[in-house]
Amino acid sequence: MHCRPGGGPGVRAARPGSTAVAAEGSERLGFVTLAQFLGQLPALKVLHDGGNGEGRLRWVEPSELDDPTPYLLDGEFLLTAGLPFVGDGGSQDAVDAYVRRLVEARVGALGFGLEPYFDAVPDTVVQACRRQELTLVSIPGNLPFAALGLEFSRLLESDNAKTFRQLADTNRQLMRAVLSARPEHELLAALVQRVPVWAVLVGADGRVRARGPAAPGVDSAALQPLLTRLLAGSGPRVEMDSFDAAGSSLVFGHPLRSTRDANLGALVIGTDAALTPAQNSVVSTAVGLLELLVRQRTSGSLAPSQLATALLLHPESVASGTARHVTGLKDLLAQSISSTRSGQLRVIQGLRLDTAAGSGRTADAPRRTGEGPVRELLEWRRLFDTKLVELTDYGFAAITRLKVDDALLAEVERLGWSLVIGSSTEFAGLAEAYQRASSLRNRVLTSRRSAREDDVTWSVTGLLGAEAGAQLAGRLLAPVLALEPERRDNLLGILRAWLGENGSWDATAKATGLHRNSVRRQIGIITDLLGLDLNQAQARAELWIAFQYLGVLELPGAPAGSAVPAASDVVAPAAGSPAAQTRGRTPAGQTSQER
Repeated sequence: MHCRPGGGPGVRAARPGSTAVAAEGSERLGFVTLAQFLGQLPALKVLHDGGNGEGRLRWVEPSELDDPTPYLLDGEFLLTAGLPFVGDGGSQDAVDAYVRRLVEARVGALGFGLEPYFDAVPDTVVQACRRQELTLVSIPGNLPFAALGLEFSRLLESDNAKTFRQLADTNRQLMRAVLSARPEHELLAALVQRVPVWAVLVGADGRVRARGPAAPGVDSAALQPLLTRLLAGSGPRVEMDSFDAAGSSLVFGHPLRSTRDANLGALVIGTDAALTPAQNSVVSTAVGLLELLVRQRTSGSLAPSQLATALLLHPESVASGTARHVTGLKDLLAQSISSTRSGQLRVIQGLRLDTAAGSGRTADAPRRTGEGPVRELLEWRRLFDTKLVELTDYGFAAITRLKVDDALLAEVERLGWSLVIGSSTEFAGLAEAYQRASSLRNRVLTSRRSAREDDVTWSVTGLLGAEAGAQLAGRLLAPVLALEPERRDNLLGILRAWLGENGSWDATAKATGLHRNSVRRQIGIITDLLGLDLNQAQARAELWIAFQYLGVLELPGAPAGSAVPAASDVVAPAAGSPAAQTRGRTPAGQTSQER
C-alpha cells in the first residue's frame, strides 16, 4: 500500500488492547483526550466508564438521528437529548442496536442530555452502554450542547498551543541526538520517547543498523517484503504492511534517499495507535534527519558540523522546517567558526571547473590525485577557518567569518577552483544567502571567473554576465550579424530603436528619421531574418537584453579585438542627414513614402 508523502501512519488501531512500545510516562503530542475534556466540566456525570478516557477525542457532535453513524468520524463525543429512544426506540433491542452501531463507528462517548424528553437517563441505555463498554455521560438540562462545543473548541485551541511548544522541544531533542556520538541510536530513542512507535533503522543492504528502545527482535528476513518495496522504488513515499510478529497492527517504512534519489536505507516503525498530525510531523522530521546522516556517512564524513552546515543552508531539506526552530545550531555555529575572528557570516560556494573539456561542467570534475573527500573537506576548513563546510555535487559550500581577500581567492583559484563569495549576513539569513550565492553559479561557470555578490549588479544583465550575454546576443542576432557591415548596422539601429520605443511605429520613425512605412518594412525584414515573432513580449525582451552585450561580441572572421558596436552606439542617422535620406529610398530609387 502506498501513501502520499507526509500522510504517515494515521490509521485506526486494528487490535484494541495492544499497546505501542513508547517509553512509559512520556508526553504524547497533539490531541485532547476524553478524560481531559470531562475534567473541564464537573457538572457532567459519568454513568459508565468505557475505559477509553485516554483515547483521542476528535469533536463534540449533537445528533437526534436514529442512526447518526454515517455522518460521524471516529473518536467523536456524540450528544443526544434522547429523541431516538422515544416510543419504540426505547426498547432494549432498539437501544442495544443503537449503541452497537456507535461502538462499531468508534464513537468516543455518548452524552445524554436531560430534558425535554427524559428526566433521567433510561436504564435500557445505561445497561446497553455497560454491556458494550461505551462511555456514557449524563448532561444536566441547564447545560446547552452549544456550551459543550465551545468548551471543546477552547480546550483544543489551548492544546494546539501546547503542541507547538512540545514540537519545538521535540525538535531540540532530535537535534541534540543528531549531534551526539551515536546519532542514529540517540535519534531513534528520542523518536520513540515522543511518539508511540517502535523504530528500526535498516541499511541499503537490508541489515538492521540501529534500534530504538523496546524495538521488537525482528530480523531482516521478516522485514524483507516491506524492504523490497522500499528499496526498489523511488521518490518520497510511505510503504505499509501488517506485521503480527512484531506485536503491532501495522508497520510503516520510510525510504532514506540520496540527493540523486538513490535508496540508502529505510526507517521502519510499528504502531497500534493512530498517530496525530503532530506525531506524524515528528516522524517526518526524524526521517529527514536520518536521511541527512546517511548521506553524510555515504560521502565519507561523519562530522556533525557537516550535517549542521546542511541544516543551516538547506532548512527545507528537513520536513516541517525543523532547522528553523533549532536553537542549538547557534551554539554549534559559535563552536565551529574560529573565535579569533569577528564580523558577520558569509556563504562561500566553490566550483571546480572542467578546464580540460572547456565546458564549464563541475559535477564530474575529478579531485586532485590521491585526494579523498575527507581530506578535501579538511583542506577547505583550513583555508576558510571554519568547520562548517559541506561537499556538494557542484563542489563545496562553507559558512565563514572570513572576508576572503584577493590573496586567499588567488590561492583557491590556483588549485583549479572558482568561488562565489556571498555578502555578509546574520545567522537567520544563511539559507537566503545560500540561495543568492546559488543564483551566481551559472555566471561563474560561464565566465570561468570567481564572483563576489557585493560586486554584482542585481539585474538580468548583471547576473547573466558578459560572456553569457555575448553568447545570447551572438545566437539571437546571428542572421543579422552575418550581413555586410553597413546593412548590419542599419538593421541593428532600426531594431534597437523600435525595441526602445516599445514597438511604436511613429516613435521609431521620429527617432530614426525614417517614414513609419519604412520602419514597418525594415522590421518585417528583421523578423524574417531572425525567425522570431516580435509580437511576443518574451522575444522582444530577449532581444533587448542581447543588445546590452553587442559591445563585447567579437565578429567571426574579423580582426582580433574588433566587435559589434555597443548598444548605445547602434542608432540610425538623424532625420535629414544624407545617410538617412539614402536609407529611406528603395532599391528602385523611389522613396519609401512614394512606394
